[in-house]
Amino acid sequence: STYENLPFKIKSSLRNYYTLVTEQNLDREKRSKYNITLTATDEGLPALSSSKTVFLDVTDINDNAPAFSQSVYSTQVMENNSPGVTLLQIYATDPDQGQNARISYFLIDSEFNGAPVSSYFSINTESGVIQSLRSLDYEQVKEYKIRVKAQDGGSPPLTSNTTVNVHVKDQNDNPPQVLYPVQTGGSLVAEMVPRSADVGYLVTKVVAVDVDSGQNAWLSYKLQKATDRALFEVGLQNGEIRTIRQVTDKDAVKQRLTVIVEDNGQPSRSATVIVNVAVADSFPEVLSEFTDFTQDKEYNDNLTFYLVLALAVVSFLFITCLVVIISVKIYRWRQSRVLYHSNLPVIPYYPPRYSDTLGTGTLQHVYNYEVCRTTDSRKSDMKYMKPMSQSLVSVDGAGTETLWGSAAYLDF
Repeated sequence: STYENLPFKIKSSLRNYYTLVTEQNLDREKRSKYNITLTATDEGLPALSSSKTVFLDVTDINDNAPAFSQSVYSTQVMENNSPGVTLLQIYATDPDQGQNARISYFLIDSEFNGAPVSSYFSINTESGVIQSLRSLDYEQVKEYKIRVKAQDGGSPPLTSNTTVNVHVKDQNDNPPQVLYPVQTGGSLVAEMVPRSADVGYLVTKVVAVDVDSGQNAWLSYKLQKATDRALFEVGLQNGEIRTIRQVTDKDAVKQRLTVIVEDNGQPSRSATVIVNVAVADSFPEVLSEFTDFTQDKEYNDNLTFYLVLALAVVSFLFITCLVVIISVKIYRWRQSRVLYHSNLPVIPYYPPRYSDTLGTGTLQHVYNYEVCRTTDSRKSDMKYMKPMSQSLVSVDGAGTETLWGSAAYLDF
């Protein structure tokens, strides 16, 4: 027999042979040990019995996944934090035993601004401590949703997931930015105020924004400097510039206001803007008064400098090209002179003497010339002399007359 409510029963197999079997599924996580007492009783009078106790240990299988203490975790971190700062620690439990209850923590792959989550945060595999790997910027991302996985060491392993929300707190790290009036470096922009303007006349409005949030983005406007502080005022909250008295003919045409814009952060940050106001009824009067001779002079000086620099560069290039051309000409002329004064021999050839075989006493007008010239000889290097007018007659020993006609000479 067995105790009541135990998930076991005795099954008879043969006479006086019994088997102890389970009657329900055993769950180690609910009860891991059983002390079972078996009693055998005969049917005699009086009945006699004996008992035996069986100790039963239920072994573990990996039938339970890790469970987080919270379905969603939330934490806050101030922007511009130092890399490596600890954000929070998550914790999961597993009712299994041994290796089946050993939990490891991992970040589930995701992206922020095109970068993997592992480049922003890290988690300790054993302890579940989450750290920030980089300095966070509230103006770029205000909240990060991180998915974390807990996995046990069973085979096969079982897992569960949770979400960690990291809220980035704003820090007053951005000064106000003035949108209007636009601050230009070269040109001068002025607001027109007629001399007939009454008290409260709206001159212009300074518009500024702050990319921070909360009180770090609350802006206030103050008049820091003015040509005539008794003529204008600036709205503290709206940045409107208005006249505080009647404009008169004695007021200067050119008015210069410096407005400072401050946020409400701790410590506060600020920006300044210059507002030029023209108190006049006509545009020519404003133009003549606001002509900035200093800027014109600076512009003309810069222009003159660049013109002189360009002229110097062009002159240098021209002189360089001229020197190169003259050098090439001189080099070629020297080469030709060297070839002209070469020592190559010039061999003249004189024609043989001709005699009048017919006894006519005349000379045939046939001349032969053979000239040797160098490769660099010029046309003027060879001259042909005119034939002489008289003839020469010689008598040899045999009494024969020989007539020498006009002779030609080569002059080299």
